Amino acid sequence: MLSRSDLADVPITPAEVVRAVEEAYLAFAAGESDNPRKLSVADPGGSSVSYAMLGRDGRRRVVAMKTSYKFDPGHDRSTKRYYTTITLYDDTTGAPIAMMDCARVGALRTPAVSALLVRETVRRGAESALLIGTGTQGRNALPHLLAANPQLRKLMVYGTHAEGLAAVHAQLAAEVPHAVLEQVDDPYAAAPTADVVLATAGPGTEVALESSHLAPGSVAVLVGYGLAPSTLVDADRVVATSAAQMALTGTDMAGPDGTLRSVDAELPQILTRAATARRSDDEKIFVYNSGLVLTDIAVAHALAARAIAEGRGTEVPLWD
Repeated sequence: MLSRSDLADVPITPAEVVRAVEEAYLAFAAGESDNPRKLSVADPGGSSVSYAMLGRDGRRRVVAMKTSYKFDPGHDRSTKRYYTTITLYDDTTGAPIAMMDCARVGALRTPAVSALLVRETVRRGAESALLIGTGTQGRNALPHLLAANPQLRKLMVYGTHAEGLAAVHAQLAAEVPHAVLEQVDDPYAAAPTADVVLATAGPGTEVALESSHLAPGSVAVLVGYGLAPSTLVDADRVVATSAAQMALTGTDMAGPDGTLRSVDAELPQILTRAATARRSDDEKIFVYNSGLVLTDIAVAHALAARAIAEGRGTEVPLWD
């Protein structure tokens, strides 16, 4: 059993996370891994939502089950509860490897996926990025973004929580000491100057950038909140990690007629060059990052292996 505290400081670099995530996508695209559609249930009143995800990493020979439960009746940070776990099994011996908290896995996996999505969709000559949101995803976004896109030199962040802004600066300084980050007060004024927009804000944000705020040739990545539906509806190209998952969880981005724009290309096929991400430098590209459990498995397995090697966690007779 590996708790949140057991995993909190297990060393792993953004570059290592990006590499693990990319390998998971390549294995999936090659037909070596399995990633069924997630199951979900929600409270009719909207106070909670739960997901269950099963996957098999064919290259690592690991099978895993991930669950997540969010209780958030009033979209209030003080009452929100969010729990995720993942259980790993060795598919060469049949032995369970670990049952572990999945908070850090998600905190690392998602920005690594965004970094890959940007790498594959960003236009030539791009050098600026705007981050919206300073929660868990926002704090990890920039180090991973730069691990895959070192050419991005002008970094901007917008947030409304002083503690979160300080954490974003601190995380970036720790991982990429030479990087310079500018704090902006008006995301609507900053967006037209950005080649990349990462929307990682929480549901309580008042920011909702419209398509008209985005620069020609820009990439807008939706991880949490911060983009209006027009950024999807009016996009020249739509890229997602999974079209099926976008159809399941992206309904709030439907257009005025209630229709959700279809996906032009998925990341696994883009990485193997079976699909084209960008066709010209002036296209506006909307990107939907919903994640696949295979990426959770890759990062969880890396963390678990290092934690177990260091003697962390508690060995329990759960399966005896």
